[in-house]
Amino acid sequence: QVQLVESGGGQVQAGGSLRLSCAASGIIFRINNMGWYRQAPGKQRELVATITSGGITSYADSVKGRFTVSADYTQNTVSLQMSSLKPDDTAVYYCNVNVQHPFRGARDYWGQGTQVTASS
Repeated sequence: QVQLVESGGGQVQAGGSLRLSCAASGIIFRINNMGWYRQAPGKQRELVATITSGGITSYADSVKGRFTVSADYTQNTVSLQMSSLKPDDTAVYYCNVNVQHPFRGARDYWGQGTQVTASS
């Protein structure tokens, strides 16, 4: 059974920093990529950042230059370093792992979500 356990998050003043971490367990097939999504109240879930096993990263335009995603594919962990946080970054952040099943194709797994609040 795949489990994603997140840690980090919390409340900071605007301009502050936070670090999110996620550890995945129970994965026996190849991971295509890992990353982070977020969902603010009344809005759809959106991609924040992803990273492939080859180290290729992708970021939402709104977080480029402020957030850094990193991963250890040998340990199945992914982290998100967030700096210069803005009130607009306030959301529930979800860890995501995309796994390639041999017969069912690619499947997404999600963490339970962790609240990040940046207050002005």
